[in-house]
Amino acid sequence: MINSPHHEPEAPRDLVGIGIGPFNLSLAALAHPLAELDAVFYEQRPGFDWHPGLLIAGATIQVPFLADLVTLADPVSRWSFLNYLRARDRLFPFYFAERFHIQRAEYDSYCRWVSENLPGLHFSHQVDSVSWNPGRGVFEVGFTRLDADGKAEALGHTYARNIVLGVGTAPHVPDPLKPLVEAPGVPVVHAADYLDHRETFLAAGHVTVVGSGQSGAEVFLDLLRHRPVGREQLHWIGRSEAFAPMEYSKLGLEHFTPDYTRYFHSLTEGVRDGLVAAQWQLHKGIDADTIAAIHDELYRRTLHGGWPDAVLTPGVRVRTAGRIATTKIELHLEHVQQDSRSRLTTDAVVLATGYRERPVGHILAGLDPYLRRDGSGRPRVDERFRLVLDPSVTGSVYVQNAELHTHGVGAPDLGLAAWRSATILNSLTGKEPYPLPARTAFTTFGLERDVTHIPQARQTKVITPLLDRR
Repeated sequence: MINSPHHEPEAPRDLVGIGIGPFNLSLAALAHPLAELDAVFYEQRPGFDWHPGLLIAGATIQVPFLADLVTLADPVSRWSFLNYLRARDRLFPFYFAERFHIQRAEYDSYCRWVSENLPGLHFSHQVDSVSWNPGRGVFEVGFTRLDADGKAEALGHTYARNIVLGVGTAPHVPDPLKPLVEAPGVPVVHAADYLDHRETFLAAGHVTVVGSGQSGAEVFLDLLRHRPVGREQLHWIGRSEAFAPMEYSKLGLEHFTPDYTRYFHSLTEGVRDGLVAAQWQLHKGIDADTIAAIHDELYRRTLHGGWPDAVLTPGVRVRTAGRIATTKIELHLEHVQQDSRSRLTTDAVVLATGYRERPVGHILAGLDPYLRRDGSGRPRVDERFRLVLDPSVTGSVYVQNAELHTHGVGAPDLGLAAWRSATILNSLTGKEPYPLPARTAFTTFGLERDVTHIPQARQTKVITPLLDRR
């Protein structure tokens, strides 16, 4: 077990973080200057790695560079993106580049820089279990230290007064396509692994991209740009009714503010579930620049007459799939609006079918008797991002990007990372090391029930539209 120079092996940590993706890295960066807080973070991978299969040249993140790990909570932090540029002597080039949205590869490089310089991060440590020790009044965390090949090297444990889960999401493969992904030699991969197999897809005869979100659009555009004019042999399908742009209007973006997060959390479970399904275009649409680039590339290929050999069909789902001989793949498709079915034969498939919360049931099995769940069996999460536990548990388990059902579409958004991390640290310390804004949106999302604070002149109205900040 790795311990800090001043930490006794059996002494409880104030905080143990599980997973080191952008969200827990944000928390670790903001926790770093809090000298009174003893925090350590574990990650099973050997180093920071953010969607390596989708770091396509030119692809940008969908939030401004100010939505880095720390700036929206602490603009003077040494772990800001601008300080990263300064450390790399790149401030002036970035200034002249005038880029508000940075490339994914650059964001990944920035996070790597933070992870390589920030203390308290332990990679190649796989957390196996978390349980509550009522005798000591602490959580017990069991882990396995891994060697360079990812194999178990040693077992260890530590104690913690509080836990934060930030294990991220895992690629989702629809059930009809799982047999194809698992079959050896068949070029069917999730978009998360696209770059690892890119040359195979560029060389394939006919390629199908499944999924009408941002990842699907980026993969389709990359393939389109690198295949011969008139012989593109590309097919792009998705379940959504259209290849729709992401909601990116200024007022629309206010759904990714603390104000909306608090409002969403105050709603009933049924209303929240309905909203998550209805708001897909807030976080599952396609960046308008990417849509424009696809259209521009398709149009360029018509300049000398003819149409590109590319089929783009929304509103389609894959019912079943199978192999024909050993080299072909057959997709059985259904068009929802037409209520019609057809078959598509292809040589390779990229599944841009999104991500799902990574299962943590095996890790939290020891806490299951203490967990409080909602009507759908999901863990309840309070406003401060804590799992609701039995009152006998005196410590807290915080979650990052596992609270979509309780906090809304902002849960996976990088733009709320610093604010959520600061909220957790304020709650954890019982102080306010990071003062947070009382208001963040021009939109008022609810009707305030308590109007005692409203000036007398305004109380004469029957209903006053103020943000519900309960």
